[in-house]
Amino acid sequence: MDPAVGQIRLDNTFGFLDRTAGTDQLFHPLLVSNRDDNTMARAIRAELRRSRSFTFSVAFVTPNAVALLKQALLDFPGQGTIITSTYQGFNSPAAFRELLNLPGVRVLVHPSGQAGFHAKGYVFDQDASTTAIVGSSNLTSQALLKNHEWNLRFSALPDGDIVEQLDRAVAAQVAESTPLTHRWIDAYTETWHPPATRHFLEPDPEPLASTTGVVPNRMQADALAEIEQLRRRGERRGIVVSATGTGKTILAALDVRAAAPERMLFVVHREQILDRAIQDFQRVLGAPAADFGKLAGPSREPDRKYVFATVQSLTRPATLAQIASDAFDYVLVDEVHRAGADSYRRLIDHLSPSFLLGVTATPERTDGFNVFELFDFNLAYEIRLQQALEDDMLAPFHYYGVTDFQQNGRAVNDASQLGFLVSTGRVDHLVQTLETYGHVGVPVRGLMFCSRTDEAHELSQRLNERLVHGRRLRTEVLTGKDLVARREAVVAELENGGLDYILTVDVFNEGIDIPTVNQVVLLRQTESSIIFTQQLGRGLRKAAGKDYLVVIDFVGNYSNNYLIPIALFGDNSLNKDSIRRRMIDAQEAGAISGLSSVNFDTVSRERVFASLAATKLDSVQNLKRTIGELARRLGRTPRLLDFARFDAADPVVVAGKRDNYWKLLWLLKRSEDPPGSAADALLSFLSIELLNGKRPHELLLLRTLLSTHTGVDRTTLRAFFEREGCSADDGTIESVLRVLSLAFFTAAERQKYGEPPLSISERRVELNPAIRELLRHNARLTEHVDDVIETGLFLARHRYRWTGSLEVGKRYSRKDVCRLLNWTKNEQSTMYGYKVDLTSHSCPIFITYHKHEKVSASTAYGDAFINESALHWFTRSRRTLRSAEVRAIVDNELPLHLFAKKDDAEGTDFYYLGRARSSNAEQQTMPGGEGKVLDVVTMTLGMQSPIERSLYEYLISEGVDPSQAD
Repeated sequence: MDPAVGQIRLDNTFGFLDRTAGTDQLFHPLLVSNRDDNTMARAIRAELRRSRSFTFSVAFVTPNAVALLKQALLDFPGQGTIITSTYQGFNSPAAFRELLNLPGVRVLVHPSGQAGFHAKGYVFDQDASTTAIVGSSNLTSQALLKNHEWNLRFSALPDGDIVEQLDRAVAAQVAESTPLTHRWIDAYTETWHPPATRHFLEPDPEPLASTTGVVPNRMQADALAEIEQLRRRGERRGIVVSATGTGKTILAALDVRAAAPERMLFVVHREQILDRAIQDFQRVLGAPAADFGKLAGPSREPDRKYVFATVQSLTRPATLAQIASDAFDYVLVDEVHRAGADSYRRLIDHLSPSFLLGVTATPERTDGFNVFELFDFNLAYEIRLQQALEDDMLAPFHYYGVTDFQQNGRAVNDASQLGFLVSTGRVDHLVQTLETYGHVGVPVRGLMFCSRTDEAHELSQRLNERLVHGRRLRTEVLTGKDLVARREAVVAELENGGLDYILTVDVFNEGIDIPTVNQVVLLRQTESSIIFTQQLGRGLRKAAGKDYLVVIDFVGNYSNNYLIPIALFGDNSLNKDSIRRRMIDAQEAGAISGLSSVNFDTVSRERVFASLAATKLDSVQNLKRTIGELARRLGRTPRLLDFARFDAADPVVVAGKRDNYWKLLWLLKRSEDPPGSAADALLSFLSIELLNGKRPHELLLLRTLLSTHTGVDRTTLRAFFEREGCSADDGTIESVLRVLSLAFFTAAERQKYGEPPLSISERRVELNPAIRELLRHNARLTEHVDDVIETGLFLARHRYRWTGSLEVGKRYSRKDVCRLLNWTKNEQSTMYGYKVDLTSHSCPIFITYHKHEKVSASTAYGDAFINESALHWFTRSRRTLRSAEVRAIVDNELPLHLFAKKDDAEGTDFYYLGRARSSNAEQQTMPGGEGKVLDVVTMTLGMQSPIERSLYEYLISEGVDPSQAD
């Protein structure tokens, strides 16, 4: 009997009859409601990964939803059918064209008729079962991710009546439907009228009645309030950091309206921006055209009330000399990260306005210039890309990381020559990918970023000879050598529909506004997360007729591929675990930051993981850069807590590089003196063992002891931890005391950490007098100790559940596990895969799923997941069913805690998969090398709850050789 049969019976018992029934919950009934992570997008993707065929019956479909699921549908190995309709005219011709472009999916159109077609069902066939999701969600991005929906997922066996009912319903719809064809779509297009409720992404805000003016959106309203607070405090300078497309120019105009200056100067670095900025200011201020002047090129109108100028024209010696220092009481500098240039500095030093405002999307600089210092460290407001997407300020995007061209073992890489980059094979691959991932239903207005200028020119010529969806491509090249007039003409041609793509290298990284761009193609390696974000931002501005942005990133075998997830997720932590987890979560959820999504094909995903494993994110160079960036923002050396609060580098990574932060600062010449040996030992203990926040207890107790000279009565510790909301059992309390007294640690660790923080008697717990004396005479040490404690508690609140218990899905080292399971000693060096500990009544089991090829035969265990809820597991070799440790596991005498990592490239930490129970134990043998045969016991470890599907697939995937995969 197929194991799934018994599983479904148990899961249905659990779901419909008895929720206390023990089950793996792989097929249990589930209400999918789009609350938290329980979204329809996640549910559909999960079912696709375990099914062999599917049928979607949905009345309404949007192109955005097709884009959201496209990679999952492309990866689906079986056959699929989508049945939809023309009901109420909701489905646009663009939606039908996107559906028809899905390979391996049959699309049928059901006649709406008088009764209408309002089905919302998703049916998936597995080898031995059928799963259906039926409820309220159509195939739209809102219904899959955001709307409050009710959809019931249930599974049944082939002989079940509900399966027959579903089969009959699907068969009836299929019989009544018409296959979707290009001819059908053409005919539909001629008669289709969009329903009144249909809308595209409109730029925000729009002008209202003249008596009201332009109304700020939420972000702009918040920023305006913060800028006004700066002025009320008497500050004369302020900076706003706001992602591209979030309305920086409108924001600036709104603040000028609020400040009501006598005269204003708006400074930009490119003339193309000025005319659009003048239009925006006229809308907001409602002032006559005669009040607005331009100082750029041939235009010379410096005496108007509102002057818009390029920095080049303004800083000509003759021009600047004619402008009085107090000529403008409000000066606004756009793209202010450029203000380190001599021209900007001359201008800013010359002028003396009542208020100077700078706006930028990318304040980070590689030239050492500190834009924050220029504005007296007055960061008035900041909104980054991910927040802007969550708040619906930008067009959602669908990112597709696709494998770049490869042939005969050659892949596009850092050293690829021009001939390979523009070869017929690569052009074929490029065109095929554009047809698969690009827009079908609406005209493309795209930007292609190439690695070099000669590549752009050659590709443009070759692409102009090719067809995409039956239409000849129309492309042009723009480079830094092109004059302004040509740039404006080519951009206008793209906006007017005369071009499909503009090919360039770096011309469009910033300063160019083309709201209608709906496709960005990256044909170059990611050399900087800042540049990646700038190029992505070229297509994120909302525009009428634009539903979403498509980003197609051709991922070659580049060493810098690890920068892709850093840019996409805004993860500056320098923590590989954090970045890897974001990749896994994005695959599981199917969406990030609102309605956007990140998708990789198999090879490109493995290339990113391989690049991440190979790079050294926590290099001293990277740490020096990230500390410097935050220091420039704050105007002082950052504390560890600053890294946590500003979501900058992971403070655990920062402090861990040299055992403690003080020592690192001294190494980087940001501290005049190193910590003394005693201070170094104390800070190293706190930073290495407690800063991670995986258990707050030790930090809470230390904070209390530092504030009192009398210590704490041992009998009150339980109440103390309970008041703090932490677990407070005797085992945990004793573990905390052993950690803080250093009794938990090995002799080598105790020697490294010096004096124990705690002095413990039968009745009281006190701060070690030697530590108290050390702190009393060392104010800087006290500051660092307080910083570690507060940062660790911050991480305990924001990364973990605060209680101090193991959390499924989090990563832990063997030492972490010893501590959190309340072992009396750190026994990480003697665990050898698992260890039964009778004192703590626990048994952690550690699995490295893919063993290194050089591992000895006697330790090459064949551990293998059976499914998301069960593992076929081997004990250590030379063990039998009579071995004491084996009997304890086989008989489930104590809780089994399962931990796993993919391979040793992940480092020393393991994902906690949860509690497990053993069953089906068998005495077997395994090879031991040199012809020997060794005893071993195998068994099934059943998980208390299933591993989330994306993590499961990540762990079991063998990966690919990124340079050879095809």
